[in-house]
Amino acid sequence: AMRKEMELFVTYMIQNDRPVTEMLDANYTFVNERLAKHYSIPNVYGSYFRKVELPAELDYRRGLLGKGLLMTISSQPGRTSPVQRGKTVMQVFLGVSPPDPPPNVVIKLTSTEGDAHGGAKPTMRQQMEQHRAVEPCASCHKIMDPIGFSLENFDATGAWRDLDGTKPVDAKGTLVDGTKLNGAKELRGALVKYSPQFVRVATEKMLIYALGRGTEYYDMPLMRSILRDAEKTNYKFSSLVLGIVKSDPFQMN
Repeated sequence: AMRKEMELFVTYMIQNDRPVTEMLDANYTFVNERLAKHYSIPNVYGSYFRKVELPAELDYRRGLLGKGLLMTISSQPGRTSPVQRGKTVMQVFLGVSPPDPPPNVVIKLTSTEGDAHGGAKPTMRQQMEQHRAVEPCASCHKIMDPIGFSLENFDATGAWRDLDGTKPVDAKGTLVDGTKLNGAKELRGALVKYSPQFVRVATEKMLIYALGRGTEYYDMPLMRSILRDAEKTNYKFSSLVLGIVKSDPFQMN
């Protein structure tokens, strides 16, 4: 159902020639009854999918960040992963990747659900802060972790939660540019601020698909040209597609 939701969401935007930037903060999604219950969206019945407007109380479901699919693929099977979520957001929305972890780093994190021995487990954030307290881990984690922490209200399958185990979720953080975050809504606002970078990433992915190869340094002038022209239309999907198919690399491929 999560995969179907994402397919319908993107297809709707392409077929209706919506701005690519709308993927960041669209106030609608596509659900069937099963997924609607997972998202706590009321009054949706049946197995067929339909477009629904997101009410104000479900503001955190807006755009790609609110999709259960993105939250699930960036989690571990039994728990959330602030590091993986931070890395995924950086790659998907900004087109950058943090460095790989140093060799021989042992990471032992556990689920924060109920403990068979009756003791209160530390939250995921507390476990991560213990791990990142020393170098060489700290310098990279300060880039990724604030992003992942802001998404901790989503559990490992993207359902909303207010508690991590038995303790309230702490979704505060500070991005490397100094932006203060407290939850998914404020992270989305920060990503909207960097929307030109998101459009550049989307354009590059479309160009890779169209050309059947990776982009190289000599493709960058074309990328900049496509983005300049697309900006005049508020980055509609059609402007990116036409910019690519009219280009020499595509015409002569």
